[in-house]
Amino acid sequence: MRPTALITGAAGGIGALAAQRLAAAAWDVVAVDTDEPGLARTALRSPNTHTRTCDVTDPKAVAAVLAVAGPVHRLVCAPATPPTDLEHVLRQDVLGVANAVDAALPGMLDRGRGEIIVLTGPPSRSPAHAAATAAVTVYLHALAAEHPAPGVRFRHATAHPDVAHRDVLDAVDRSLARRTRTQTIHPTRKLPFLP
Repeated sequence: MRPTALITGAAGGIGALAAQRLAAAAWDVVAVDTDEPGLARTALRSPNTHTRTCDVTDPKAVAAVLAVAGPVHRLVCAPATPPTDLEHVLRQDVLGVANAVDAALPGMLDRGRGEIIVLTGPPSRSPAHAAATAAVTVYLHALAAEHPAPGVRFRHATAHPDVAHRDVLDAVDRSLARRTRTQTIHPTRKLPFLP
């Protein structure tokens, strides 16, 4: 049986890349977003990617997706939209993350293993993004302390806009090779090699 990954914000950007990489690595991928055409592009030529249109700020909608998806082994919450107004960013990047985690974490705890990965935009982008990044960092550390199951791991990655999405995901994968329960990752831009 293949492991299942649920990716929010999967219609474009780093969420789409995360979904495509996991699908190529033989995961069953459930790609979630409100942008149906974007989801179709993400799932193109990937028979093990299943798309679900869902607003992650609606906990009932997230629970309905999880009811269909079955056990989730990896949850990846990616930023979905670029707005910088405080209410929108907090609803998407904090409340949406919390709804997805609330739906996926109990199954991971029951099985004693799982990975929760939250990707956020750089805090320097706006005060709203700085607030969301801080809230997500504290939230994940609090979850790790509250649920000490050693097989359930939490990762938060935020990067400068100049860092390629693939480099951010590579940094997350490297961090998952370590057995730390929770970690915040700040990938940096790769500088060209000078002889």
